[in-house]
Amino acid sequence: MMNNLKGRDMLSLKDYTPEEIIQILDLADKLKKDAAGEYSSLLKGKTLGMIFQKPSTRTRVSFEVAAVQLGGYGLHLSASDLQLGRGETIDDTGKVLSRYLDGIMIRTFSQQDVADLAESADIPVINGLTDLLHPCQVLADLQTIREYKGKLAGVKLAYVGDGNNVCHSLMYGCARTGMHISVASPEGYLPDTDIVAEARETASQTGGSIALQTNPMVAVQDADVVVTDVWASMGQESEQNERFKIFAPYQVNMDLVKRASEECIFMHCLPAHRGEEISAEIIDGPNSVVFDEAENRLHAQKALLALLMG
Repeated sequence: MMNNLKGRDMLSLKDYTPEEIIQILDLADKLKKDAAGEYSSLLKGKTLGMIFQKPSTRTRVSFEVAAVQLGGYGLHLSASDLQLGRGETIDDTGKVLSRYLDGIMIRTFSQQDVADLAESADIPVINGLTDLLHPCQVLADLQTIREYKGKLAGVKLAYVGDGNNVCHSLMYGCARTGMHISVASPEGYLPDTDIVAEARETASQTGGSIALQTNPMVAVQDADVVVTDVWASMGQESEQNERFKIFAPYQVNMDLVKRASEECIFMHCLPAHRGEEISAEIIDGPNSVVFDEAENRLHAQKALLALLMG
């Protein structure tokens, strides 16, 4: 296995070249087809520490199973298991965990905390989600799109909803793979302007494009892929009622999706709320690939662990 990524962190897809992202996706495809093959002992004797300051279903299960299927061990560490909440610094935590573990996955609130952990640790640190970014989800999304569309370059993806962490990482991922992403969010909920600028700079070099608007009907026109996410993420519960009023016109439903390509696929990182950001007829319909997408979290993350920790 060609591996020029060993020892790297995965904090953001912007840190990876287009070729490196394709390298991860190619290995993810191989691992999906050959689950018990040549890589089944790649992480033998190695432990991935998994820090959860935000609860999770898919992230915990997919990373833990990924480590086991590669011959390693996934160690779950909740916020109550660590001294971070009692004043121990991230710097000290990173240095200590580096003496015990071979890699760290962290799912938390602040992107800066992940960057600080990576700075202090001398083992790979993987961003399992922050309020700003969700790179592992988007690796699985890219794998899913390539499975269904046969390519990434030139594919049009429409993202409808909050300009959140998933949206940010989708912009980085689409830009680096030559895709066209069209984002529709309400005023005040559009994606981060710095991330938009960085993604556009990359897209100008790869043949991709980044478009922003507030009209979801415009965003989904002729789209090959339509993606949405929850209207209120973890930590935004107090804004829920207000957000529901603002985002109601952004529901992905049949009226919206009929403007997309006839062969359009629908994706959602889950958990989904039927009747809110997505109608049941779309998420449970024939064009939905959300469970293939969820499965691919396992395969994309196995590839990431194999390349960074193997």
